[in-house]
Amino acid sequence: MSNKIIGILGGMGPEATVYLFDLIVKMTEANRDQEHIPIIIYNNPKIPHRTNAILKGTSSPLTFLIEGAKFLENAGAGFIVMPCVTAHYFYSEIVKNIKIPFLHLIEETYDYVKKEFPRLKKIGLLATLGTVKTDLFQEFFEKGGMKIVIPNEKDQNKVMEAIYSSKGIKAGYKNGLPKDLLMEVARNLINKKDCEAIIAGCTEVPLALKKDDLTVPFINPLEIIAYKSIEMAGYKIRKNNF
Repeated sequence: MSNKIIGILGGMGPEATVYLFDLIVKMTEANRDQEHIPIIIYNNPKIPHRTNAILKGTSSPLTFLIEGAKFLENAGAGFIVMPCVTAHYFYSEIVKNIKIPFLHLIEETYDYVKKEFPRLKKIGLLATLGTVKTDLFQEFFEKGGMKIVIPNEKDQNKVMEAIYSSKGIKAGYKNGLPKDLLMEVARNLINKKDCEAIIAGCTEVPLALKKDDLTVPFINPLEIIAYKSIEMAGYKIRKNNF
């Protein structure tokens, strides 16, 4: 298989984009610069708010997403990955406008979980309200016999606060309030709703919440898509790193 350039359709948010780039670099088997993967990053933080567009009818991000995908294609990317879960609501419309492959973050996560955790039945979801309301994860996981469990309304508001508030992850905060809120919601999903695993259903979540924080498997879609991207680009995974 010939090597391919990875195209990252990012900016939603910028730190999640950096995190995916960092994961790919750290997970690639390489001993010097020249052995790493060429990556083109389109980081546009001006893309309109995805959740508000879906739920409130505000400015659609679709034109911006298509523009970014075309930019990556024209720049020479062999395929595209997008480190924003909610933006996958627009996935089918984006792929109509490009000719290169576009890895689907949620589908790849489902395939990984089905392979690595085949006995899971109930999985808690920490995600934006836009992702929760549009059943993005449910569409893939429930057809495979795995129930996606969402927080109650009060806890979902805490997830949104952890991500979007003035002291939230998108504002540059990881510890303190964001971590405490996400931990509280995750514990409620585990202890009160019997969830056997937790999915970081927003790419900002693993910036604050880590695997060692939980007593059940913590499924990080960005780690999964980084792994898949390295393979698809024609490179090898660094051993003992995933």
